This record gives sequence, C-alpha cells and structure tokens, in this order.
Amino acid sequence: MGEINPVGYIDYNTTGRIVPGKVNVHLVPHSHDDVGWLKTVDQYYFGGNNSIRGACVQNVLDSVMSALFEDKNRKFIYVEMAFFQRWWRQQSEAMKAKVKELVNSGQLEFINGGMCMHDEATPHYIDLIDQTTLGHQFIKDEFGQLPRVGWQIDPFGHSSVQAYLLGAELGFDSLFFARIDYQDRAKRLKEKSLEVIWQGSKSLGSTSQIFTGIFPRHYDPPDGFTFEINDVSPPIQDDILLFDYNVQERVNDFVAAALAQANVTRTNHVMWLMGTDFRYQYANSWFRQMDKFIHYVNKDGRVNALYSTPSIYTDAKYAADEQWPLKTEDFFPYADHPNAYWTGYFTSRPAFKGYVRMLSGYYLAARQLEFFKGRSTAGPNTNKLADALAIAQHHDAVSGTERQHVASDYALRLSIGYMEAERLVASSLAFLAESGSSIRQENTVTNFQQCPLLNISYCPPSEAILSDKKSLVVVVYNPLGWKREEVIRIPVSSEKVVVQDSSGREIESQLLPISNTTFNMRNKYVKAYLGKFPRETPRYWLAFSASIPPLGFSTFMVSGARQTGPSSTISLVHTLEEVTNKTIEVGQGSLKLLYSSDEGKLTHYVNTRSLVTTAVEQSYGYYSGNDGTDKDPQASGAYVFRPNGTFPIKSENQVPLTFVRGPLLDEVRQQINPWISQITRIYKGKEHAEVEFTIGPIPVDDGIGKEITTQITTTMKTNNTFYTDSNGRDFIKRIRDFRTDWDLEVNQPVAGNYYPINLGIYMQDNSSELSVLVDRSVGGSSLVDGQIELMLHRRLLHDDSRGVGEVLNETVCFLNGCEGLTIQGKYFVRIDHLGEGAKWRRTVGQEIYSPVLLAFTEQDGSNWMNSLYLHFQE
Repeated sequence: MGEINPVGYIDYNTTGRIVPGKVNVHLVPHSHDDVGWLKTVDQYYFGGNNSIRGACVQNVLDSVMSALFEDKNRKFIYVEMAFFQRWWRQQSEAMKAKVKELVNSGQLEFINGGMCMHDEATPHYIDLIDQTTLGHQFIKDEFGQLPRVGWQIDPFGHSSVQAYLLGAELGFDSLFFARIDYQDRAKRLKEKSLEVIWQGSKSLGSTSQIFTGIFPRHYDPPDGFTFEINDVSPPIQDDILLFDYNVQERVNDFVAAALAQANVTRTNHVMWLMGTDFRYQYANSWFRQMDKFIHYVNKDGRVNALYSTPSIYTDAKYAADEQWPLKTEDFFPYADHPNAYWTGYFTSRPAFKGYVRMLSGYYLAARQLEFFKGRSTAGPNTNKLADALAIAQHHDAVSGTERQHVASDYALRLSIGYMEAERLVASSLAFLAESGSSIRQENTVTNFQQCPLLNISYCPPSEAILSDKKSLVVVVYNPLGWKREEVIRIPVSSEKVVVQDSSGREIESQLLPISNTTFNMRNKYVKAYLGKFPRETPRYWLAFSASIPPLGFSTFMVSGARQTGPSSTISLVHTLEEVTNKTIEVGQGSLKLLYSSDEGKLTHYVNTRSLVTTAVEQSYGYYSGNDGTDKDPQASGAYVFRPNGTFPIKSENQVPLTFVRGPLLDEVRQQINPWISQITRIYKGKEHAEVEFTIGPIPVDDGIGKEITTQITTTMKTNNTFYTDSNGRDFIKRIRDFRTDWDLEVNQPVAGNYYPINLGIYMQDNSSELSVLVDRSVGGSSLVDGQIELMLHRRLLHDDSRGVGEVLNETVCFLNGCEGLTIQGKYFVRIDHLGEGAKWRRTVGQEIYSPVLLAFTEQDGSNWMNSLYLHFQE
C-alpha cells in the first residue's frame, strides 16, 4: 500500500477515469424509489407512515444534493420524476440554479425519466408513452436535457414494446434491468450473455434494437458494499490512531468482487449499482465509503474504480467494439424460483386494472376535446388526470402488487383527475355544439352530464321520466379516426320511448329488461360509492344504433312516445323451459350462436357470411391458491400464481338460461352459480360475441383462496401454440412448456405458461383462428390444444412473501359489513378463416380501448335541436 497516511485529514483522490486494459468498476450511486407500494406516493415523499417503512425521498434528494456539491467527482442518477417534481417545486431559486449546474456538468443525471418506473406486463402502450412523455417534458423544460438510458430495474418481467417503443424509438442508447427468470439467468451467467442486443420487434428488425444489460444478481451492490446508516457492511477504517484499521482487507474484498463480476461480463467494464430501495437518506454515509474505495483501490492498482453513470458505462461498452448476443421476443413469464412464477399479478386487482384502462381511453378523448376548444390553464383541464394515470402505471400500481391503502390512494387520485376532466369534456362539448348555432343566444350554456357508473346501469339523466315536453339529448363522441357504427345502451324508466337522429328521423331502437344481477350490483354499489340509494329504478336498457363520424359527434333525442305513435321494440324474452327444439339459435345477423336445449350451453359458432362453423364451448373454473404449507413454503399471492388444484365450476342449473331477442341484438343470460353470471351479446351488425361477466364475491369461508378462470374450448388442433400481445401492440408467439433462449425445466405447468394479455390472445390451426380480446389487462394461456383460458379474478388468503406483506383479499364495505369485491368486465370472441383475424383484432381492439363517449342533457320541446350544431367532425 505504500506509506501509511499521516494522522489527520486525508485528501481522497476521487478523480477516477476509465483506464484502458484494466477492469473498470463503474460505481453508479442510485436510489430505487417506488412511486407508491407499501406507502402512498406522498407518504414516501415526505416520510409519512414510517411505522410501515422508514422511507423519505425528500431526505434522499436533500442529502444527495449536498453530497454532490461537496465533491465535483461524485455522481448520482435519479429516475422517478413524480418524486423529483414534488421536490423541485419546493426549492428556492438559488437552490434550483445550483442543481441545474449539477445536471449540466453531468454530476446529476436523469435516467429513464418517466414519472415512474412503469410496469411492463399490465399497462397499455399508450399509457407507457404518456407517462414517459410527461417526465421527459419536465426534464426538457427545466433542464434542457433528455434521458439517454432506459432503467427498468425492478419490473417483474420485460416486454418487447419496452425494448423497441420505449427504448430504441425513444432515442435511448441502452436499457438495464435486474429481474429475469432464474433458469435464464443461470445460463446467461455461464455464457457471458447477460448483455445483449435486443430486437423487440420482429417487423422492425434491426432498426428497433437496443443494447440491453441484465444485472448479474439484483439491482443492489455486491455483498459487503451497502453503506446506508446502520448497514452491516464493514466501512473502510483508515485512521491509524483508531482500532480495526482495515484498508487492505477492504481493497482485497473490492478487487475479488470486481473480478468475479468481470468473469461473467464481456469487455473489461463492470457496473456496480451502489444503492437500492429508498437509500441515500443520509447520502454522506455512502459517498464517504465510495470516495475511500476509489482512492485506495486505484492506489492498489489491480482494478480501476470510478464514479460513473449508466450512460458513461454504455459509451464504454459501445467503444469496446465487442460482439453481443442477439435477443428477440420478450422476458415473460418471470420466475425467481422453481415454484414462483410471477404471473398472478397479470390479473391481481382486476377492478383497479379496469378503472385504469377505462380512464386511459377517457383521457385520450378528453385531450382531443380540450384541443378543439383550446387548452386553458385556469379552467378545467386534463393535467390532474394525466398525473394520476402516469403514476398508476408504476410497477406496484396497475400491476396490483401494492397494499390496499395504496391502491385506494391511486384510485382516489384517478377519480379526482376524472372529475376535472369530466367538467372539461362537458364544457368542450357545449362549446362545440354552440359554436355552430345560427341563433347563438348569449347565455346558452348547455349543461352536459356524463354517467361514469353506466357500467352498473346507473345514469340519472337517462333514467329521468320523460314527458311530452321533456326529452333527453344524447351526444355520442367518437375519439377514433374512422366512422363507427355502434349500438348505444342506456337505462330508461319507461317502455314508451322514441329515438330520433339529429334530422328528426325516427331510428330503430330496442328495450331489453334489466337483469336481477345488474339491479343488485347497481343498488349495492351506488350506495357504496355515493352513499345513497338511487332514486329511480330503471326498467329497461334502451339500445339504438348510432353512426358516428371520425373524431366527431352525432346527436340523438330520446323522448316519451305519444300514445298513438310507434315506440321502441320491446325484446322477446324466453327461458329454456319454453323451448321445444333441441337447438336454440341466437343472433339476427351473420353471426349465430347455437345452444343445446338439454344441457343449456353453447355448442356452435356459425358465421353465415364467411361460412365459418365451429364447435365451441365456454366454461368457468378456479384454481385453489397454494397456502405455502407444503415442503416449499411458496403461497399464491399478489405477485405469484401457484395453483394447488384445478376445479371446474359446474353450472348449477337451478336458474335456466334466458334468451332476449330483438331487432338490434340478442342476449343469452346465464347464472352459472350464486356468484358468477354472464350475458353473451350478439349484435346484428357485428360478427363477434361480447361476453359480459360478473364475478364475486368469491367465497373463501372454506379457508381457500381462489383464482377464477374462463375457458373457451374448440376442436382446433393448435400444436401447443398460441399468441399473446405485448402491451396492446405486437403479438408474440408462445409455445407451451417452451422458451426460445433455454431448455425449460417445467416445474409449474400452469403458472409457467401464463402470459400477460392487454389486447388479446389468439390460436390457430391449418384452417381457422380463434381470437379473444379483453377490456383490461388479464393473465391467460392455452393450456390445452384448442382451448384459451383467461384468469378474470383472484382472491387469496396468504401472502406470497415478495415484500408487500399483505394478502390479496379485496373487499367492499357496506353499512352492514364487508364482502369480497365483485367485478364486472367483458371479453370479445371471434372465429375467422386462417389469416383473416388480424384486421378484426386491430380494429375492434382499438374500439375497445377507445369507446364512444356519451354526454346527456335535457331539453324542453325541440328548441335545442334547432339552435345547435348536431354534428361535429374535425
């Protein structure tokens, strides 16, 4: 080591630079700050609720800044803009100026730069783009910089859309993460293939590729090098007047760890992640040790240590001119252990996943209307909804892996954002409707109402009793760039109604009785959400056909029918008992579904236009969640899906099928068991079936958690193969019990074949293809040839010990106690000749993501129709 330092102050040489020919250890100081997980985003920021976890991001940022001011060689990377924005807003102008200098000199570097580090399995690609844009816009506005590196160190599996769309096409030079399948990692460590060129898109090929680094272990330092206050790693003690002097020992440890990592890495550059979750609350405790290590290790000379960032490391890798292995497709599913496939979170918290997806589509439409009217910072705008949706993409938010109080916090933020966007939408529609009116009165401010609880058939404006004098005006806005034909359904209280289009022409409409399931949901949940029972009780769904221009709206008027004139067709309703023939045919257009009257179940799918005829069945089942009491204590929980057994749910035929028929659509209503029911809809003008399911409360009185699935079964010969989407964009080929990159050892034949589904899943044989599209993120698979399975809901009683420390047992509380959460959702099924399904998946997939937006207002007589613009088309 040379001479021992004189007693007193030691001036550490921290000017480490890259040294050619040596192993260069890039020390990257970082703090991984979850934007909500065990605590809410704000509690993590200001250090609230510390009995759960002593974490305070404000301390991190305060103390990192002062540590960086002290030595210009020190570096730090910061990732989550939701926290940085909160901190920045509170800083003085003088402090802001100093921080800008840190950014300009490269001491402080923004990496990733989204509002949060988003999940990659359960968000829609539009939300990924939006949340990243918000963060990057902030960095550009305040610092004139754009991040260069993707840093998805913690998500539980990685999507191909991340690689090309949120990597290469975002302008990133590299992407880094920690979590990959344990079998995959073992092989990559052996072959030095942890760093790869990843081509995420088959069709974009080499234009979409990105240099991708996977950490050898996790996103924390090697053992013995964590230096938070009270950590167990031995610090360097280099004062000869004190006991326990250990410089040489610690330098030897450093060199050994560096060489061990160099042995599994190509080129002579290795990166150490100096930090982990919520570290650097007292930054000096880390920087003091790193200063010493750089000083003493570089004096020792066997390896070279330097303060660095992922972008400096990436530049060094590019400069090395090495050959890198190629990676295609994606990194799902992720397992960290033979019985621990993290495929449960693809479905966890399905109601929250549905809410995020619904508001994402709403936000898109609201921004369009905001643009047409002109954006206002003072009046209502979409900013709050944008912020709430951005943090909802965090890998412990829409993923469903957060604690219950945190999930409620995300939902509250979304609802506050929605309320402001709802006001904006109403004022924009009024502005557009009034701006074209010839007799523009000074004071016409049309009061538009929307019905966010329409999914549980609650819509006060449409339920109001219509008289001769009062009519309901329905404005239908289409946020897509093509003309749409849609059937609009709204609850009404009277059976005598007439629907007219904007030119006063009467249009065909149909009344469908509201089912008991819907009534029960409606009354219970309206009371739970709004604290009061609904006043009216609607009797029917009113359905009518609407044709809506691209990026525009159409207007309709619903009025009480005069006694003599025509009114809506009331649907014919009959049950199985009243049927004489063996087969019941449902559907008024090209698509027919055939049901057998003895068994009361679906048997065939027939399209008379395309001449597709297929035997098809649909059923429900559940997996019992493993409770973690066998040899391997791994339970099924918020993250991990570990089934203990498969149980079909037999239709308990006490309640026979009900068929509802009419000119626009037919419905088949089934009560499968006391807590599962479904309605299958076949629209005359559409060639797919829409299945609306209601599941819950899932019973757990037997002490067993349950994960509820539905199966669609055909006789197709699918050869172990099916296709699932990546974040709603590309479809990726999946082969049961197979991985492209390594020989899979199958330990979990069910959970290990589950994949995330955001848009849909399909399978094919040599003549036909069956596609299923979903209305929110779910997990799914094809576990048997010719069959597609979706997991729709899960309720579990054990924690899967991955840190959340709480069971996934969602309940809703009413005055007289709590019960398990009931969810309602939809999926859409179509069968095509081979090669003809893609067009439907793309078009209808987009229509599911961007449903038409409905707004309602009342009018007396017909003055409204005369004084307003009734069509708006951009």
